[in-house]
Amino acid sequence: MSTSEAPVRRLLFVADAAVAGVHDLPPEARALLSSAAEVYVVTPTLPGRLAWLADDVDQFRHLADERLDAVLGHMRSLGAHASGAHNRGSVLTVIADAVEEFKPDHMLLGVRSAEHANWQERGLEERLQKRFGLPLISYVVDSRGHATGAEHA
Repeated sequence: MSTSEAPVRRLLFVADAAVAGVHDLPPEARALLSSAAEVYVVTPTLPGRLAWLADDVDQFRHLADERLDAVLGHMRSLGAHASGAHNRGSVLTVIADAVEEFKPDHMLLGVRSAEHANWQERGLEERLQKRFGLPLISYVVDSRGHATGAEHA
């Protein structure tokens, strides 16, 4: 983030994947999280198509809850003023609800790598940009919890 950009007051952090440790976050994501006045974390449940259709999402809810706890722990270690909630619903519904309630001025998106992403995550960055028009930085987390590159959208 350059010094000419306005400071981030309210950052919505959509964590579809959690890094193994806070130092696994890309430097740009760490800087954004550290500089934000307030961070709100959402961790969508991300069930597969069959689980979604069969309404068998309990395991995915448990994983989302664990992910939220891990991400909030990372935020505390950065000294970020962060909160989050156990929101339920599709990825876009969870994010839309968070945008409506929290009113962020920026978004940070951590997604699983392409080989581990599911149907709800494909094209998510583009859909978020089109729907909400907020400044967005995204990064990818591999299966071992290591992130690669942060990108502005």
